[in-house]
Amino acid sequence: MKARTPHSKATDVMQMQAQELLRQLQIPELEDVCQYMHSLPANILMGVGALAALTTYWYATRPKALKPPCDLNMQSVAMTGDGYVRRSILNNNDEHMTHYYSDARTMYEVFLRGMRVSIDRPCLGSRKPNQPYKWLSYREVAEKAECIGSALLHRGHSQTGDKHIGIFSQNRPEWTISELACYTYSLVCVPLYDTLGLEAIEYIIDQAAISTVICDLVDKVRLILDCVSGKEHTLKTIVVMEDFDKELVACGQQSGIEILSLKDVEVNLKSLFGLGTTGNPKGGMLTHGNVIANCAAFIKITEVHCMLNLHDIHMSYLPLAHMFERVVEGVILVHGARIGYFQGDIRLLMDDLKTLQPTVFPVVPRLLNRMFDKVSWIYLNWTYTRRIQTFLRTVVQPWLSITSFLLCALQNSLGGRVRLMITGAAPVSPTVLTFLRAALGCQFYEGYGQTECTAGCTMSVPGDWTAGHVGAPLPCNYVKLADVTEMNYFAANGEGEVCVKGPNVFKGYLNDPEKTKEALDQDGWLHTGDIGKWLPNGILKIVDRKKHIFKLAQGEYIAPEKVENIYIRSDPVAQIFVHGDSLQACLVGIVVPDPDFLPGWAKKKGIEGSYLEMCASKELKNAILEDILRLGKEGGLKSFEQVRDISLHTEMFSVQNGLLTPTLKAKRTDLRSHFQEQIDLLYAKIKM
Repeated sequence: MKARTPHSKATDVMQMQAQELLRQLQIPELEDVCQYMHSLPANILMGVGALAALTTYWYATRPKALKPPCDLNMQSVAMTGDGYVRRSILNNNDEHMTHYYSDARTMYEVFLRGMRVSIDRPCLGSRKPNQPYKWLSYREVAEKAECIGSALLHRGHSQTGDKHIGIFSQNRPEWTISELACYTYSLVCVPLYDTLGLEAIEYIIDQAAISTVICDLVDKVRLILDCVSGKEHTLKTIVVMEDFDKELVACGQQSGIEILSLKDVEVNLKSLFGLGTTGNPKGGMLTHGNVIANCAAFIKITEVHCMLNLHDIHMSYLPLAHMFERVVEGVILVHGARIGYFQGDIRLLMDDLKTLQPTVFPVVPRLLNRMFDKVSWIYLNWTYTRRIQTFLRTVVQPWLSITSFLLCALQNSLGGRVRLMITGAAPVSPTVLTFLRAALGCQFYEGYGQTECTAGCTMSVPGDWTAGHVGAPLPCNYVKLADVTEMNYFAANGEGEVCVKGPNVFKGYLNDPEKTKEALDQDGWLHTGDIGKWLPNGILKIVDRKKHIFKLAQGEYIAPEKVENIYIRSDPVAQIFVHGDSLQACLVGIVVPDPDFLPGWAKKKGIEGSYLEMCASKELKNAILEDILRLGKEGGLKSFEQVRDISLHTEMFSVQNGLLTPTLKAKRTDLRSHFQEQIDLLYAKIKM
């Protein structure tokens, strides 16, 4: 008899396993199937066995679905007596959540609690190029903050008098230390940022009567000096984080300002934040209670499945001058966790992530879009059908190996340890959000709000990984929808302007009762200007904007009429419609050239032909684009307020074609719908 080889023994084992599996599954005509299995080659049988083993292993070890903290079919509760007001279902009653920890009701107490639970572990970290992170402990941070705060008091600042301290800096440990110095002695922190230009900085300094600004770089010191030079101002002192020379001191003296080093400067219940990115910024008055309530709501939502602890690490790169980042850092510090700051150059962020290996990573849609664009094209090359065919042909699936490799590479690009992500500031495409949720394999939340309600007023909950909405009301506030009759939105239909009420809503705008009255009604409701719609399961979807102001993907506000009023000065332009999309990073425009003026203007550019021929000319389009961009620059438009591209249209907007109102105002919603195809083409070309 021929000896049995190990290979033939393995074949018998595989056959027995396959037969047993078929018997358990009670497949009809079992004997025929078993006979067929006996006849299969050994390599096929080994593959079937390997597949069965892998399937069993995956089934046993696959990630279990999170148990949601509430019924996902009804995530908010209609308030008694008013079906238009809803609250979080996570609250036991109609009372707002004001805090999570009883010993952390101010931002100063937040830090003290973090210092206690961390047992003086690392708190704030930074790095230089190609170097590891260096950390300050909670105790060291506290000592530095006390020294700076004491120095501020010594220079005449007080809770009841000169209490506003400006901070003009990128994210770095000194930013948070300076803020804590203000909290320690009940002074008011006023962030400055230069995205609005010199006029905005000057306005903030004057509006808040700031006498001391803490600044990071010499260039920013010079920027401030340019703002106040030759004018009456309240500024007396600039404290600089980086080294500087005697020339800077002399420049400061010419404006009556003393320049000091933060290193040398080192021998209560309010914070003030600049709001808006059009016109002069508004000083929104936010109390510690506002911030604590917002932090508490976030902790409440994530407490079961993603409670933070002292081992967590947060990457700080989103501007600390905005409340989204400030609230995230508050949640980090109250748990004794650590914050690592990026190097200050967004181009080096990926290197910082790999070095820091954060577990908490807040993002904005613009970054998500970049991540999506970087990897999605690979997946689009493989159709679902091709994957299935590959799977049926071979037991070892090449596409699975490649996909797993790419997903691991994407996760590792963020450091490989991220377990919690949250996005806000602007809407994110459902396609992008769903893809990255699946690819990154971490808890990924989307929130909605604005600075006037501290940061957020709604947020998705664990277990609800659907996209295209902004979740349910936070436990710290109510949300209601108010009628907007001029736009045909009615609360009775579950649509209207989003209004927010709760302990996270600000107290008003500094020294501006008129704008405060516009934002807050007599019953304390904050009117956001956004149009929302209640979905059947009690979550909110943002569908429109009440005023013609919108955000771009990076969070910058745009007033399109302002841009149009500048561009319309261009000689060849008869009409223009500027469009922006909160899922896009730039503006585009539809231009109707002036048929009377165009021929002569175009001829000077070397462009001739009939009106229709010229409007179809790429050369004319580029010439008009160049002219309106020139006017925009001369008119003081910022780079994000300028259109990236335009499309020429030959028919005038009119009442007759439904694109103008009877008073000849642009019907923006109808214009957007009418030119949607051209708008989509413009954005597609920009992305190419």
